[in-house]
Amino acid sequence: MKILNPPDPLSGRKGLFTSGIISVSVDNKRIALFFTGRRHAGENLAELLRRRDERLDKPLQMCDALSRNLPEKMKTLVGHCLVHGRRGFVQAAVSFPDECRYVLELLKEVYRIDDEAKGITDEERLSWHQQYSGPKMAELEAWLHEQIDQRLVEPNSSLGEAIQYMQNHWQELTLFLRQPGAPLDNNICERALKKAILHRKNAYFYKTETGARVGDFYMSLIHTCELNEVNPFDYLTALQKNQARLTAEPAQWLPWNYQKTLQASAPA
Repeated sequence: MKILNPPDPLSGRKGLFTSGIISVSVDNKRIALFFTGRRHAGENLAELLRRRDERLDKPLQMCDALSRNLPEKMKTLVGHCLVHGRRGFVQAAVSFPDECRYVLELLKEVYRIDDEAKGITDEERLSWHQQYSGPKMAELEAWLHEQIDQRLVEPNSSLGEAIQYMQNHWQELTLFLRQPGAPLDNNICERALKKAILHRKNAYFYKTETGARVGDFYMSLIHTCELNEVNPFDYLTALQKNQARLTAEPAQWLPWNYQKTLQASAPA
């Protein structure tokens, strides 16, 4: 998002960035957060994690492989988006149709296996992937090494670059084979960022950093409602009508429980 009167440059930066963070809890509650300003995504995430209880286990972070997505000095279990790894082969398919088809068909099977694992526990899903996706990813890894080691592909070609990307980030791309609950990709956050793109298309810009903060705040609330299948207009209306109670007990006025709070206080 553009800010007409942007904040002072941070470490000499001239760019402005909008970061999207989606939090998914163990009971599948989802929270969307948007941040617009000079900070990169990793810096926004680090600021958020500083408020997290240090006694909790390290959070699982799914993102693409850009270094600025990683929070410095804050430990996370990092997984990289398999769709980003796949994208290089999609782009190279025009010049290398047979090789790319092989990779894309293998990844298609992994996604089919993941789809079959819906509705089971994270531990069961991990075992499922280890049993069925593990051999396919091992086959893919061996094929990737073969192309480079036997000089079957030019490293600087589009196919070579796609192969090297997957090799360089293999551990992060295959976190779902070792960590319960690790997703295959970052699609949920990619979809969230389309909200910011749509807002930019309609509103063009913010005037000040304060305006951007307010816009991010409401976009976060609205998309959090959408992620939890709650009507945003009804939710925001309820917050306005119950400001005093909201201030006293904010945990009772989250999108997934505010209706129970209203029902509990309704006259018999």
